[in-house]
Amino acid sequence: MRITDIKATTVTVPLEAPLRHSNGAHWGRFVRTVVQVFTDEGIVGLGEMGGGGESAEAAFAGLKTYLVGHDPYRLEELRFKIANPTASLYNNRTQLLAAIEFACLDIIGKHLGRPVYDLIGGKIRDTVSFASYLFFRLPNEHTGEGEVRTPEQLVQHARELREKYGFRVHKLKGGVFDPDYELACYLALADAFPNDRLRYDPNAALSVEDAIRFGRAIEHVNNDYYEDPTFGLNGNRRVREMVRLPIATNTFVVNFEQLAANILNPAIDVILLDTTFWGGIRPCLKAAAVCETFQQSIAVHSSGELGIQLATMLHLGAVLPNLTFAADAHYHHLQDDVIQGGKLQYVDGAIEVPAEPGLGVALDPDKLQQYAELYRELGGYPYDRDPARPTWFPLVPNTRWATPDDTNN
Repeated sequence: MRITDIKATTVTVPLEAPLRHSNGAHWGRFVRTVVQVFTDEGIVGLGEMGGGGESAEAAFAGLKTYLVGHDPYRLEELRFKIANPTASLYNNRTQLLAAIEFACLDIIGKHLGRPVYDLIGGKIRDTVSFASYLFFRLPNEHTGEGEVRTPEQLVQHARELREKYGFRVHKLKGGVFDPDYELACYLALADAFPNDRLRYDPNAALSVEDAIRFGRAIEHVNNDYYEDPTFGLNGNRRVREMVRLPIATNTFVVNFEQLAANILNPAIDVILLDTTFWGGIRPCLKAAAVCETFQQSIAVHSSGELGIQLATMLHLGAVLPNLTFAADAHYHHLQDDVIQGGKLQYVDGAIEVPAEPGLGVALDPDKLQQYAELYRELGGYPYDRDPARPTWFPLVPNTRWATPDDTNN
């Protein structure tokens, strides 16, 4: 079997409301590039990646000369063809490789009539649990609804998600407002849901000193972990020495060199494995095996997904013996999806792992066209800017916080 063509289609799918984070915002929609890899046996594999609010179509078009004629089973060869570690110093294609790997695994699974989880070790769980993933949100520009700005709004939003989807783990994405204000919000969640588990993630926006102060103030809370409180391995090592909380990252351990450095001189307790950031499902499996060997904890990270990438997260989560934490997902913020049957469903805070061959999801051509047209209408957006603060840009560590009153965001 050989690859005959590759097609990339950029879509934008609406969110319930704009999601704010320490570096800017998701501007009321996700921009994703959906990849279709065609073969000479008529099997089409699906992949997906983001791109900070921008299209990646041109980048995928540039890979055609690497891919046409390639055997999709030869995944190690594919890795070095696309993301040779020395060549990647000049042209990093890690996330492009991930999307192509997703599609190749989808092809292999369809060719063999087996789900991807059977290709990577076989599932040990039928469902994967998820955290609620709470954001401070701007109002929906069309309806004026969906704002999350105050502690009361945050607790109410978490309660609605808990009742609707069954979440019992809540992650707050911070780094937007002053740390003292976000501390009050986080403690309000803890008071409202004393038997649930919590996580706080300011996206490395805090100084080491503020991160220590914040961490000490939440030590008594029912925390899973404290995610990326400050920048860099050494900064987080300093926080870890002063705070009695597990430190997690999806930012500073995203390859094997960094993983080795962290094992030799620990700064991070929980490695959040992202199927895009690590370059595919298989690198995440390798990293999870290293973590299992050294008793390094893991979880599954979300970089903002539609149903195709969510399927990769589900297949990964299904096979990991050392997965003890609920996964992250932005998925419940989406209003729709591009896969057949609509959005995958949460039941008791979990999603069932697709059991059909390959990734187990199929494109809805009408939805793909609808949201491709919406992208052509709206274009991209700057992920590292906040629409409520047009002249603002982020610093690391940040000191220029948004204000929580409704007249100056």
